[in-house]
Amino acid sequence: MRTVGIIGLGLIGGSMALDLRSRGFADTVLGVESNSVNACAAEKIGLVDAVVPFDECIVRSDIIIVAIPVDSAIRTVKLILDRFQEGADPPSSASLRDRITANAPEGVSAPSWKDKIVIDVCSTKEQIAKATKYHPARKQYVATHPMAGTEYSGPWAAQPGLFDGRACIFADAEESSPKAVKTVGELYDTLNMRPIHMGSAAHDVHTAYVSHISHVTSFALALTVLEKEKDEKHIFDLASGGFSSTVRLAKSSADMWVPILTENRDNVLRVMDTYLEKMKEFRDAVDRMDEDRIRTLIAEANRIKKIIR
Repeated sequence: MRTVGIIGLGLIGGSMALDLRSRGFADTVLGVESNSVNACAAEKIGLVDAVVPFDECIVRSDIIIVAIPVDSAIRTVKLILDRFQEGADPPSSASLRDRITANAPEGVSAPSWKDKIVIDVCSTKEQIAKATKYHPARKQYVATHPMAGTEYSGPWAAQPGLFDGRACIFADAEESSPKAVKTVGELYDTLNMRPIHMGSAAHDVHTAYVSHISHVTSFALALTVLEKEKDEKHIFDLASGGFSSTVRLAKSSADMWVPILTENRDNVLRVMDTYLEKMKEFRDAVDRMDEDRIRTLIAEANRIKKIIR
C-alpha cells in the first residue's frame, strides 16, 4: 500500500494525483494546499483522498511530490530533507505516527523516514540542485521535470492523461540513490512518460530555448496587441487561429513564471538576446522590402518542420 503526498494541487500536481491513483501507482493520495479555496476545490472534485497539514503529509507519505513555484520549492524540498535526516516526527504531530498505525490495516504503519522519497516537478533545476547538493539526505531526493502543461492553473485545470507520451527530465540522477531513481521511474512510467537524463545546468539551458522564451514571446505579443487595442477596438474581432495559438501562453500564471524567469535569468537573457537579433534581421529585411532575404529567413525557419511535426 503506497501513499503519495502532493504539495501544490494546481495543474501539474492535480493531474499527477488523478493518474497516479486511477492507474494504481498509489492507494492513497494526500494533498497539501495553502490556498483554502483551492484546497476545498481539490477535495470537492476528487483530486485527492484528503487535504492534510504539511506535517501530516510528510509523516504519512512514501513519496512526496513538490509541485509549487520554484522559489518556494527550493525551501520546501530542503525542509523535507531536513525532516528525513532528523528521522523524527515534529512536536506538532508527535502522536500522529501512532494514530496512523492504529487506524491502518494489519501490518501497515507509517513509512520509515529512511525509505521516503521527495521529488520536485519545477521548470528550473540548477538553483535547487545547488541548494540540496551537500544535504545529508540528498540521496532521497530526485529532481524531475515532466515536460507537460497548459496555460491554465489551479485544481480546476487538472486533467487525466496530461503527461501521456511526453518527456520527463531526470536531472543529476547520479546524486540520488538507485532505489529512489527506480521508484520515481516507475511513477513516471505510470504516467506514460519517457525519461531523459541530463545535468541540472544543461536542463536549464535547454528549457530556456524550448519553453521559457516561448512564454516571454507570448507575453510580449499580448502586450503589443493590447496596446494597439486601446486605439483600434476591433482588432480582436479579426484574431484568427494563428493569433490564438501564438498568444495562448500569455494566459499563464505570473505566480508560476516570475520565479522561473528569475531563477533561470542568465539562460533566459541569452536566449532573449538571440531572439532579438533574429527579430531585427526580419525587421531590417522588411524595412528594405528585401523579398529574397525575407524568403531566405522563412525557409531557414521552415527547417523546424523536420524536428517538430
